[in-house]
Amino acid sequence: MGLGKTVQVLALLESRRRLREERAGAADRPGPSVVVVPRSLLFNWKDEGARFAPLLKFLDHHGPDRGRDSSRFGDHDVVLTTYGTLRRDALLFADFTFDYAILDEAQAVKNASTEASKAVKLLRTGHRLALSGTPVENHLGELRSLFDFLNPGMLGAKSAFSLGGSGRNPDPETRRVLARALRPFILRRTKDQVAKDLPPRFEQTIYCELDASQRKLYDELRDHYRASLLEKVTADGLNRSKIQILEALLRLRQAAIHPGLVGRSRSGEPSAKLETLLAQLDEVVEEGHKALVFYQFTSKLAILRSRLEARKVRYEYLDGRTSDRAGCVERFQKDPEAELFLVSLKAVGLGLNLTTAEYVFLLDPWWNPAVEAQAIDRAHRIGRTRHVFAYRLIARDTVEERVLELQKSKRDLADAIITADQSLIGTLKREDLELLLS
Repeated sequence: MGLGKTVQVLALLESRRRLREERAGAADRPGPSVVVVPRSLLFNWKDEGARFAPLLKFLDHHGPDRGRDSSRFGDHDVVLTTYGTLRRDALLFADFTFDYAILDEAQAVKNASTEASKAVKLLRTGHRLALSGTPVENHLGELRSLFDFLNPGMLGAKSAFSLGGSGRNPDPETRRVLARALRPFILRRTKDQVAKDLPPRFEQTIYCELDASQRKLYDELRDHYRASLLEKVTADGLNRSKIQILEALLRLRQAAIHPGLVGRSRSGEPSAKLETLLAQLDEVVEEGHKALVFYQFTSKLAILRSRLEARKVRYEYLDGRTSDRAGCVERFQKDPEAELFLVSLKAVGLGLNLTTAEYVFLLDPWWNPAVEAQAIDRAHRIGRTRHVFAYRLIARDTVEERVLELQKSKRDLADAIITADQSLIGTLKREDLELLLS
């Protein structure tokens, strides 16, 4: 993440454009390429294209005014479209033969049964490329879906994915077989290899002590769920109790962050995390620095925004519903008065370049360590010259602290194949649940 995948692909596409120019009129002249991206990244691709490969002719095939004639594709070097548009126009795209088919944020088709996954596999093309900072987020079936696009049939009907263990936690021999089979088709770039001049980033966990009223609320909820949930697991088993487990963990996490997330009437009550965050932000802003604040719960965002506005602090914010994504990013990057950027964790994995920020605050831990890494990498990217300081805010003696303990012991699955990415929920055992509720 943040290692220049987009720029590297633009260099490839520019080389294909030159070849098209050299072979004008020849039978073996390469055609245009298609790049499929999440809708929120359209502006990023066009902006980066204009900056690094200005001679490339892009066709933005997206929105209600897009054409419905595939012959238009041939007049351009790159057809830029979204996963949603490709799904709706699958037959139109299947009518045309492309030079390269490139999937950006390719984990968008990690579920083989979705319409988007089926649509990308209908593309007719000479070459296929999948770009992702997190090719495995939860289980190995996601990686197999990507390879069904890249090299259809390579893994076969009975592939190494079912040789031993499970998709979430295969045995060591299965991992070795997979690593050997897939390594020739994966280019993994790390910051140590590619960005040796990138300044270091520093990560620190800040522990927040709940005050008496918040502690009372949290302990009451924890005791309730510990009694009811463990009894249900004993009676019905873990698999039949997953919905209740998720609900319990959600409520406990909310109580650890702010009482107002448990009930609106509690919005005015004190929160250890909020007070700690505001004190940190005051110091950062006073010293003239910029900061990113990543959050999960939008209701917490409303409470935070009201406190920031009372302090007259300028900020931008972005979530999955933000329409002017490009404007938010540009204002934060270029306006010295825009001191903070509040960003939804669900929106972080989509190509944001926020290199003017020196401080990153993670308001609440995420089950998937890869998502947290993506958040920090929004600031720690090629092109920055100053250090990045990242802080995780953790409520002491709560489910958040237990999640950190679990993360330390549950990160080995994807690292054995290509990188360290694993969701915790799908691999919980009873002893893990008892730890979380302790």
